Amino acid sequence: MLVKSGHQLNGEVAASGAKNSALPLLFSTLLAEGEHVFHNVPKLKDIDST
Repeated sequence: MLVKSGHQLNGEVAASGAKNSALPLLFSTLLAEGEHVFHNVPKLKDIDST
């Protein structure tokens, strides 16, 4: 994920519950301040260990 902006970004993203999208989204929260809530995340071992 690459974001180029000189302005503060905020909002919501609706992503599918695909396993290939869940893990990068979880790690992207490390770069952003605030509270992050995920719904419809698949139950997978690599996600549980994160």
